[in-house]
Amino acid sequence: MNIGTYSYEEYVQIVISFHGAVEPGLIIGGLMVDQALKNIPEGEFFNAICETPDCLPDSIQLLTRCTVGNGWLTILDFGKFAVTLYERESGNGVRVYLDPDRLKNWPGINRWFFKHKTTIPKDHDLLMSQIKEAGHSLLGMQNVRVKTGQVNRGEMGPVAICPVCGEAYPVKHGDTCRNCNGESPYLV
Repeated sequence: MNIGTYSYEEYVQIVISFHGAVEPGLIIGGLMVDQALKNIPEGEFFNAICETPDCLPDSIQLLTRCTVGNGWLTILDFGKFAVTLYERESGNGVRVYLDPDRLKNWPGINRWFFKHKTTIPKDHDLLMSQIKEAGHSLLGMQNVRVKTGQVNRGEMGPVAICPVCGEAYPVKHGDTCRNCNGESPYLV
């Protein structure tokens, strides 16, 4: 079984190098991205939407050119294990998701996905072997059309100096930067 251009074993090693450990979400995420890549037109410029901030964004960044930094990956916290790859201009794409109905024959994956507590010592090994065996059969897929103006980050636009803190910030944020406007996550 391949995941993207990698063998399963090569992808596992890349996951370990990037994420620090073999996590089920990154392996299943790799299968999801692979499935999506196989179903978009070759050579099209595409963006990605990830419907969870957990694990799946790493798989997208490992297997595509879509990253948070370049703005081609949008993360929406819908709490769903789903990824969409779509053509930037038209919004036409494919959404791939971990299908709960397909987990019934895979108790290890089912326990992991639904966060059931377990005391089985080899549960991680069982889970990983089931993921490898089940592969793409765990996934559902649908054609979609994305509202591109709603998810594309767009350009930063003009930059100004905040009159309160003296740091540069995007003018589109208002008369002061977001930190000085009370949106700072820091306790000062």
